[in-house]
Amino acid sequence: MARTQAERSGATTTALLTAARELFGRDGYGATSIDAVASAAGVTKGAAYHHFRGKADLFRAVFVREQEEITARLEGVAAGAPDTWTALERGARAFLEHCLDPTFRRVVLLDGPAALGWETVREIEYAHILRVLSDAMHAAHADGRMADGDLEARCRLVFGALCEAGMLLARSPDPVRTLPSLAAEAGRLLGATATERPATG
Repeated sequence: MARTQAERSGATTTALLTAARELFGRDGYGATSIDAVASAAGVTKGAAYHHFRGKADLFRAVFVREQEEITARLEGVAAGAPDTWTALERGARAFLEHCLDPTFRRVVLLDGPAALGWETVREIEYAHILRVLSDAMHAAHADGRMADGDLEARCRLVFGALCEAGMLLARSPDPVRTLPSLAAEAGRLLGATATERPATG
């Protein structure tokens, strides 16, 4: 059966985003053109501009998809943890492990700020990664596992530290070997905010 216009449009968008993710992740934002993405996606340049206003708009869509992917991973980690504090610790580790992915490193950590600007990057991250982190920290606090204080400020500070750790991994000549020490320091940072579970009975 013939596909509807909406189905054809959705298929074109998916093809463009898939091709763009590969090229942006491999070659970087500066070295990737709309023409190259359209060619890799098997569509015309005009079709690419019909779905996206330009390269920056296409890159933003890829950036958002990267955020959605890591958010889903972090939510899955939290759901599988035995308690709220473990969810927080495992989530921090999972984020750093995800920074080893070459495409995530290139798109989100290295090219994102320059291509989109810090305000746009933070706006997107706050709706995804920071939201998950904030939920985890508030849950740990409600469970008596995190010390009282300004939780909103603490979430931003921990988020900033994790992002900086991601940048260190992104710029490391050997990210895999750098990960354990960074993950250990992230664990110590979180540990400084912890409190013992209140005694019961």
